[in-house]
Amino acid sequence: MIWPIIIVCILLVAIFYMKMKQRAESESSGPDAGLAILDFGRAFPDEAIRAIHSTIDQNAYFVRLHDGKAGFMLSHGKHYICHLIEAGKVNVSQAPSGRGVTVRFTDVPNLDGTYEFATSEIAAEVSLWLLGSFQPRLGSPAGSSP
Repeated sequence: MIWPIIIVCILLVAIFYMKMKQRAESESSGPDAGLAILDFGRAFPDEAIRAIHSTIDQNAYFVRLHDGKAGFMLSHGKHYICHLIEAGKVNVSQAPSGRGVTVRFTDVPNLDGTYEFATSEIAAEVSLWLLGSFQPRLGSPAGSSP
């Protein structure tokens, strides 16, 4: 009579262990683009995302906004550091691999880094977004010094 009780207890412990293991795996899964978009929306509610590209490891996302500006999100645990790129506050160069960009944020240096993408076309597009976020000063004619 005791053997069926022992077997049922072992089965219950095994089921509990499997459920806990599945929960731990789902919580430790990598960054999520949907969560990144939600975090950016909370940080900048007046900005509409037009396009988004993630790095190969999906730890960083670059966004093109509706009005020509650009944004950046970096995974920080289960949340994202969201940054709205201001005109003239970023330097961009091609990464040695050709499929990435090396970005230097002059206003937030802890976000600096080399970010690799799936293709060189995506890297070029992101570079254009970042460079396109630069707005020249209004009122000064081309070729004249301020």
